[in-house]
Amino acid sequence: MQTKKNDTSKSEKAVAMAGKTWTALKSETTSFIIGLLCVIFGVYMLLAFISFFFTGGNDQSILTHPNPSELLETGNRIQNYAGARGAQLAQFLINDCFGFSAFCIIIFLVVTGMKLMKAYQFRIRNWFLGCATVMIWFSVTLGFAFGGLMEDSYIYPGGLHGYNVSRWICSQIGTPGLILVLLAVAILFGVALTQQTMGVVRKALHPSLKAEGVSAQAETPKADNVSRQEEVAAETITVPLTDAEQTEEEKKEKKESFWKSWTRRKQKEEPKMKEEEPTEEKETETESAPAPEPTPAQATPKEAPVAPVKEETSKAIDLPIEPEEKAEDHPFEVEPVRKEEKAEEPAFEVSNDTKEEDQEYKGDITQPYNPRLDLEFYHFPTLDLLNTYQNNEPDIDMEEQNANKNRIIKVLRSFGIEISSIKASVGPTITLYEITPAEGVRISKIRNLEDDIALSLSALGIRIIAPIPGKGTIGIEVPNANPHIVPMSSILSSKKFQETTYDLPVALGKTITNEVFMVDLAKAPHMLVAGATGQGKSVGLNAIVTSLLYKKHPSELKFVIIDPKKVEFAIYAPIERHFLAKLPDASDAIITDVTKVVQTLNSLCVEMDNRYKLLQSAGCRNIKEYNAKFINRQLNPENGHHFLPYIVIIIDEFGDLIMTAGKEVELPICRIAQLARAVGIHAIIATQRPTTNIITGTIKANFPARVAFRVASMMDSRTILDRPGAQQLIGKGDMLYLQGNDPVRVQCAFVDTPEVERIAAFIGKQQGYPTAFMLPEYVDENAEASGSSADVDMNRLDPLFEEAARLLIYHQQGSTSLIQRKFSIGYNRAGRIMDQLEKAGIVGPANGSKAREVLCLDENDLQMRMSSLKD
Repeated sequence: MQTKKNDTSKSEKAVAMAGKTWTALKSETTSFIIGLLCVIFGVYMLLAFISFFFTGGNDQSILTHPNPSELLETGNRIQNYAGARGAQLAQFLINDCFGFSAFCIIIFLVVTGMKLMKAYQFRIRNWFLGCATVMIWFSVTLGFAFGGLMEDSYIYPGGLHGYNVSRWICSQIGTPGLILVLLAVAILFGVALTQQTMGVVRKALHPSLKAEGVSAQAETPKADNVSRQEEVAAETITVPLTDAEQTEEEKKEKKESFWKSWTRRKQKEEPKMKEEEPTEEKETETESAPAPEPTPAQATPKEAPVAPVKEETSKAIDLPIEPEEKAEDHPFEVEPVRKEEKAEEPAFEVSNDTKEEDQEYKGDITQPYNPRLDLEFYHFPTLDLLNTYQNNEPDIDMEEQNANKNRIIKVLRSFGIEISSIKASVGPTITLYEITPAEGVRISKIRNLEDDIALSLSALGIRIIAPIPGKGTIGIEVPNANPHIVPMSSILSSKKFQETTYDLPVALGKTITNEVFMVDLAKAPHMLVAGATGQGKSVGLNAIVTSLLYKKHPSELKFVIIDPKKVEFAIYAPIERHFLAKLPDASDAIITDVTKVVQTLNSLCVEMDNRYKLLQSAGCRNIKEYNAKFINRQLNPENGHHFLPYIVIIIDEFGDLIMTAGKEVELPICRIAQLARAVGIHAIIATQRPTTNIITGTIKANFPARVAFRVASMMDSRTILDRPGAQQLIGKGDMLYLQGNDPVRVQCAFVDTPEVERIAAFIGKQQGYPTAFMLPEYVDENAEASGSSADVDMNRLDPLFEEAARLLIYHQQGSTSLIQRKFSIGYNRAGRIMDQLEKAGIVGPANGSKAREVLCLDENDLQMRMSSLKD
């Protein structure tokens, strides 16, 4: 009996202890601690999983054959951020179990922890079933889809579980059966989550259900509203009326019923009337007013209505020829300054418009391809990055104009030349005086008086245009006493620049008539810039680059910048990942080494040939047609087709390259200039030595667009423009632009170095491409091959030598293309690394088109060979 009592007391104590334990486990403090541990462990697993994708390849050899003593050591060479145990956990759950879907375990741990901590209210059972289903489904799907990549990668997307299960199911019901099973499970899981899945499946099977449902839903509310209105009208309280009042009430009801029926018919007919009204209004407008002005309501929200600029035309006045007539009596007109229309800055925000376009293209492959989606959050530079100047518009000094007019007339009269009228057009730095000579006066006689007129005006230098093209007048260009600069902000904010449709708009400055001067580099198609030192060439090149940066997206334009002076274009280094292009093995995108210049130009020739092959296969004549086809998805990217950006080559000092490299530089430039226009490659070369040995006949023939700043002699002007005139410029940005028959005098826009630095910094801070635009690698056919591994210098191993050796040991495949692809390097460098690996005995000799044999067995063998190389 005593033993039974003891047993009973012990059982009671055990039950009481179990109850206390269960009570303690169910307490709020214990639940909070367990939940916190679950969340912390989930974060630790997340860190281990993410690190596994970057360091798993290096830890693979250690984890596949783990040595317990090695893992317990401090120097275990595990690179995972979560340590050796984190690496083992990620290796087990991702590769050995469920692949990428193992992240569902982390989600469930965090949800459970939040539930236990009472931070959120979750249904643990539903979350467990959902995460388990998603994890198994994705594991099988990824194992089936990417099972063939398990031999080439250290990451198994579906894990061994997904790979083995998918193979077993395929062996039982075949590949179509597996696809159907996965589809059915996905649909059932969606139905379990929400009943809307059934509607989606119905609409997918019968698309017309969607339109019918919408129409039915649109019609039923109207019917309900009408019925409700009738019910309300029927429920109104009626009051007994007299006979007279009843007759009057009946008349009112008839009128009201008539008006109600008429208004209902009116509402039905309103849509038709609205469609017919605009056409009638347009007809009346065209009949009444042939050119109506847009109202402010019709203007777009980003553009304010701009008042049209009124232009005053000068009238030629015939004067009687009187030999004693004073110069002051001549009629004289000063043409007012044409102020360029300016739009508000928000109208220039091209990035806002592109964002609206990009939203249309997101996630819909039926829409046209949009190259700007590569950097969809890119913002174009704003105008506030540029300097503004208060007195940037030329003021008309009538005293100066009248004095110059009188001197010109006096000089011409002293040589027996009479004129009938004179008119002046004031520009930023130059005033153009247009004179109409009297009958019988030879133009050559006025042209020969250039120096005499300059002497009387005490000017730095004048230029006579006899005659002005398209006009029956002779022009005399006289420098202003107080010249004004043309800021770049006034050019870029102009309406002409903002609304341009040029493919590559280049805004150079303003003409004598104060109009913005722009050219399309795509039609130029190549430009030669020359002038003496300090006359504005570098500022002109910066103006060209700045105008392109303000108009083109990084996906549409790339620059190849060659700067032998090493200091002129260094300010564009921040935009390397956005706009610059370089060779695969080049360290800097801005090329300063002459040997790299030759390789880059030859690489551009290779790029040109590759683009012509793409145009040939696409059946297009130029880059514009090709990109239009690609945007409309008429070209298959799997066949090598891709969007082609424009490439602009800028060479700052061409004369220095010719002196150092000679024909090696001139030949590829001439080839690019002759052929590259159709494929969107354009060149701009600048030199301060406009001599015939620098600007040869071949260069001049292939560079039809010429920009001439001030030069020292007439011979230099003839070398650049094939005519004199550049020696008479006044400097400081004063230039002549020639593309065709007659040159145009332009005052170059001024953009200072701090402005360019701000623009480059603004672009460089934004999201860019991973690297600069990579040009194809050029292999010199005349260079001698390395031949055998005996010529390899083992004293200067490549920095990637050891990593490449580990890569080949892991894959057990010695392939140059594998090294090139994994490390993103050029073929030549990968070939040198392979030669060094062969010399070190890690890989065997070349075996034709097959991969080399890997002679090194594992990491230990590699360490022994590396130590012997160092010794």
